Amino acid sequence: MHEQAALDYHRQGRKGKIEVVATKPCRTQWDLSLAYTPGVAAPCREIERSPDLNFEYTARANLVAVVTNGSAVLGLGNIGAAAGKPVMEGKAVLFKRFADIDVFDLEVNSQDPAEIIRFCQMIEPTFGGINLEDIKAPECFQIEEALRASLSIPVMHDDQHGTAIICGAGLLNALEIAGKRIADIRLVVNGAGAAGIACAEHFIRLGACRGNIVLCDTKGVVYEGRGEGMNPYKARLAAPTRLRTLAGALRGADVFVGLSAAGAVTPAMVRSMAPRPIVFALANPDPEIGYEEAKAASPGAIIATGRSDFPNQINNVLGFPYIFRGALDVRARAINSEMEVAATRALAALARQDVPDAVLRAYGLRRLEFGPEYIIPKPFDPRALVEESAAVAEAAMRSGLARVPVDLAAYREQLARRLNRTYGVMQSVRQSAKLAPKRLVFPEGEHEKILRAAYQLNLEKMAQPVLLGRAGLIAARLAEIGLPQFTPEIVEPEASPRFEAYVREFAHLRRRHGVTLTEARDLMRDPNYFGAMMVRQGDADGLLGGISHHYPETLRPALQIVPLRPGVRRVAGVYGILTRRQVLFFADTSVNIDPSSEDLAEIAVLAADVARDFDLEPRVAMLSFSNFGSNRHPLAQKMSRAAALVRAAHPELMVDGELMADTAVTPALLERDYPFSHLKGGANVLVFPGLESANIAYKLMARLGGAETLGPILTGFSKPVHVLQRGDAMEDIVNLAAIAVRQADAARAATPSAASAVEPPDGEVQRSRIGDP
Repeated sequence: MHEQAALDYHRQGRKGKIEVVATKPCRTQWDLSLAYTPGVAAPCREIERSPDLNFEYTARANLVAVVTNGSAVLGLGNIGAAAGKPVMEGKAVLFKRFADIDVFDLEVNSQDPAEIIRFCQMIEPTFGGINLEDIKAPECFQIEEALRASLSIPVMHDDQHGTAIICGAGLLNALEIAGKRIADIRLVVNGAGAAGIACAEHFIRLGACRGNIVLCDTKGVVYEGRGEGMNPYKARLAAPTRLRTLAGALRGADVFVGLSAAGAVTPAMVRSMAPRPIVFALANPDPEIGYEEAKAASPGAIIATGRSDFPNQINNVLGFPYIFRGALDVRARAINSEMEVAATRALAALARQDVPDAVLRAYGLRRLEFGPEYIIPKPFDPRALVEESAAVAEAAMRSGLARVPVDLAAYREQLARRLNRTYGVMQSVRQSAKLAPKRLVFPEGEHEKILRAAYQLNLEKMAQPVLLGRAGLIAARLAEIGLPQFTPEIVEPEASPRFEAYVREFAHLRRRHGVTLTEARDLMRDPNYFGAMMVRQGDADGLLGGISHHYPETLRPALQIVPLRPGVRRVAGVYGILTRRQVLFFADTSVNIDPSSEDLAEIAVLAADVARDFDLEPRVAMLSFSNFGSNRHPLAQKMSRAAALVRAAHPELMVDGELMADTAVTPALLERDYPFSHLKGGANVLVFPGLESANIAYKLMARLGGAETLGPILTGFSKPVHVLQRGDAMEDIVNLAAIAVRQADAARAATPSAASAVEPPDGEVQRSRIGDP
């Protein structure tokens, strides 16, 4: 199943995982004349005069080549250049995702180190740096050494140094916890390839004694005088010892670092190590010894693996994006050992800091603190970009490799702004859902997209999906789409033992709106009504529907049945807008067509709550075509009055208006022209005058602005209800479900129980304002 999912991921839609996107407009003849001939001649002449200016006039300063010949790809071995391309594209994705670095992946069809060296030398004018990847040992050492000696841009073989840098950080912290000094420890490295040799050399730079390190390979201990399977790089670490086996080397050892093969270490070997041993079993996908096995063998052991399903994952994504980010930003001539040590120490220090709530939620954890099960930061910790990149840049400046020194304080701020929170916003929400999965009812339980989403939610343990529909049909469709093993909870409304109770409750609720018991029974056969009643009665924690219905058809039953939050008069629709630089929230995009000032004030407060759900402090702007009274039109005054109402009711909330959209999101404009404004730092919650403007704006952002959207996120109900769009993909449904789980778990005002809840506000009033996204 996972293999097919991976194949589909790479093949569906636009093939592969990356594309090239223009950073300058090319929409007019004038643009074309600047982008290409004749205008492009001007920067060409400038670069000819001063070659370093190509960092200023081209993308070179932020461009890295990922170069491989496919000779040592993951655990697949020498599969060749073409077969290695998916991995290199994946590397490009990680560079962009975590450090905003652009990448061209270059697969070189040669096994000759001299050809690869010459190839990289010839492409130097194109790139700001070169990441060597998946090239087998010992050729990788020869290639990197030659390139570092001959090129004036950063070059790093990640399989060597990336692994060593992350391992080094984990080792420093593990030693601190174990109460051992690095200069005193006995250390065994199993695996004498690129990563193993680089790790041993890096540990020496960190303070380990070369004479206390024993390197092992498939032939046993690498000892002085050994002839079989040797090369000059192993020879540097050959030990003057009589030990010949891994088992012998591990007796009394303080540290084991495995970069070899599954099953290489037995529990007995772990028990033979020194007290409080440190075991880094990093073979992938299966470690040299399993986490539980090692822990059982030595309960006091500090253990790390390469896997994400155990504590202390050693993951190279904590290294290469940030190392190159720091090196590129100071235009370093190389990556040296000082920069590598700085990266290690920065990561080690980060693990000792308090872990922010956003990181805890990203991994579904309630608590995480420095200790045996947390010796290395988590890969999705956004602080790594700032801490590690800044440390690398500082080391480059101190060691004389930086051609463009930076002010470190200003640089740290720049790094914090570069990716903002966008890249992790849904990771945080989805992982937090795993802390307390909730029962979510899906009225369209027979729909294929719902079935796939329900399977994913169940697989990731984010929610307990309840599907409304015919059990036989659902089972047949699951078999059709290749999920026969998935057995979700299915409820057939009319066959449910709760059906008549729901009918009576609905008839009671709508008794003054012309609904008889017979009509209530007919309506309750509609899965949207039945699902909403499940939420009201506490049989489900939330509802997601609408994948095959118009928006009002799904929202109307919820408005009639599900109570609103105490003190709330209406629901509102909010869209999260994820740009390359920030997360914004637009309201009301989907419910209230022509809101009054009072309505808008309530919508603003509800939208601010949504921003807080995503770990953002809301900064609310009430939008119009006027800035602070520059136009006295009643429509502008409506927004100004709404802002005043919010400030009066919620003085703790940063809100202002009326404001034009460009002013609201441009801190420099606000500070320059309106220094008196309550809005500081630019708005992240934008409240529009009406549904039409909000709906148009978010769709333009998605279609023309390149933004990703999350939503519509309904807010105002006492329990989460979300209306899907008919074009939603499975991933959209899963994301909205994760948001629903988080909302259901939110610590807000107590929700009235089904038995004691007052009748919901007249659905006819709100219903008359229902829009359709």
